Amino acid sequence: MTRLFNDPARFTDDMITGFAAAHPEHVRAVPGGVVRARPAPAGKVAVLTGGGSGHYPAFCGVVGPGFADGSVIGDVFTSPSAARARSVAEAAEAGGGVLFLFGNYAGDVMNFGLAARQLTGDGIPAHCFAVTDDIASAPADQTARRRGIAGGFVVFKTASAAAEEGAPLEDVLRVAEHTNARTRTLGVAFDGCTLPGGEAPLFTVPEGRLGLGLGIHGEPGVSEDALGTAEELARTLVTGLLADRPADADGVGRVAVVLNGLGATKYEELYVLWGAVVRLLDDAGLTPVRPEVGELVTSLDMAGCSLTLTWLDDELERLWRAPADTPAFRRGALPELPAGPTADTASDTTAADTAVRNAEAPRRRDRSAATASGAAAEAAEVAVHALRAARDVLHRDAEALGRLDAVAGDGDHGRGMCKGVDAALAAAEKAHAERLAPAAVLTAAGDAWAAEAGGTSGALWGAALRALGAVLPADRAPGREELASAAMEALTAVTSLGGAEVGDKTLVDALAPFATAFAMRLRAGAPVAVAYASATAEARTAAENTATLRPRLGRARPLADRSVGTPDPGATSLAAVLTAVANLPTTTGSDAV
Repeated sequence: MTRLFNDPARFTDDMITGFAAAHPEHVRAVPGGVVRARPAPAGKVAVLTGGGSGHYPAFCGVVGPGFADGSVIGDVFTSPSAARARSVAEAAEAGGGVLFLFGNYAGDVMNFGLAARQLTGDGIPAHCFAVTDDIASAPADQTARRRGIAGGFVVFKTASAAAEEGAPLEDVLRVAEHTNARTRTLGVAFDGCTLPGGEAPLFTVPEGRLGLGLGIHGEPGVSEDALGTAEELARTLVTGLLADRPADADGVGRVAVVLNGLGATKYEELYVLWGAVVRLLDDAGLTPVRPEVGELVTSLDMAGCSLTLTWLDDELERLWRAPADTPAFRRGALPELPAGPTADTASDTTAADTAVRNAEAPRRRDRSAATASGAAAEAAEVAVHALRAARDVLHRDAEALGRLDAVAGDGDHGRGMCKGVDAALAAAEKAHAERLAPAAVLTAAGDAWAAEAGGTSGALWGAALRALGAVLPADRAPGREELASAAMEALTAVTSLGGAEVGDKTLVDALAPFATAFAMRLRAGAPVAVAYASATAEARTAAENTATLRPRLGRARPLADRSVGTPDPGATSLAAVLTAVANLPTTTGSDAV
């Protein structure tokens, strides 16, 4: 049970404040995360780790000389937004480019990828690399689909050491790729973890059993087995990893080893297990090099552990052994550095302020569109009312959405949707108060939703709202064809960004039938309200029918069988929002358009 928190919604923000205050010699807080207290030398590659919080010491605990230059920190088990990633990158970069390192999860891939493209477009070279070390999450012939778990620690360490030596961006990326290709991890869970403010763990394991092949976001194991002795568990872990050894590891006798605790397994237990592991490695002809036994990549208070092996060559061994000095990991001796500045106070600029400022940019260039006309102002007000309805239903259903998500995911969908819609509504209200047109109101809402919510859903909802805003007119109420085009553009934006198709068990399964039906009926001459209501009914049915599907994308994919019988939380929340908006007195503007 996670017991110490103030407002659960601000758990991560409060953690960052305390973390930076506790380690001013290593880190300073910036919007979106932390960076090194002392700026890196000019020309150095900035290596940034990142992901949701709840994994300490990963990811922010390894920021410092010899290791990461900064960490992008999302909410608990939620990938940080592209806006957060970009903010941290701009604070950390020193002229040598940026490398984002993270686990292979859809939200992280999406948001860090967006940030990297934006940075590169602004003249800051940036690359991303997703770690894929978890052998339980996909077979050996599908390594690109594997999750990143504790093996990411080794990848982060070697890539960071290469950057510390002065390697250029392309070489640092090569080291990350090479380390990942030689890294394998297998983990087990004895019991689930509880989100701050949660009343129950995300999953439980029956007494005397263990979950084999856990995820680090509160996901249960992909299978169950009997909980035996430490010797028996060591044999399961070592045998599993050796059976999946890299193709180029034949004859390699030296390995980096991480025996990682997930948050509630005592160090003494890990050392008992390590004694058995090291004997089995010796029997296999493998020599551990600077092994690490302890908590390095946790999952809040999950009871469990994982074993990571990285088959080393001369380069990787040098980088693995290289010194580092961070809040949570120290190795060897580094030159004495002067104390860095005290951690900055987080910016008071809200997501709403930033989103409205971005939405106003076209208006500042064209003063003729400075304020909305009467009809456009009414349409903008409809958009605000729709977001209020979305806020109400998402807060009402937050706990139920979290339970749906916890069946095969990390249980954070309800919380993330609430955080996103709250930010979107604040931005929309601010834009409407400044008499911006519907296009700018929706664009501001989309930017704020994506920036504050993070995760896959945050990025997709942000993209959908921005796409709606891009199609709608800037100075008047939308017409019938513009509404039809806007619905289809929102669908295109979501599928282009996320790569999902109908049948993948995502929100696309509800969005596609809604957008298609709404546009078709508008173009056939149906009144707007009638077209919207009937399309919403189709979305609700489609969302319910996702219960029969097996997920093919996202965090639920490794636990696809568990998901059968449960509707997709993303499709369910979308259908709930569409229904709430349909029940408003006026939802889509005048039918006279």
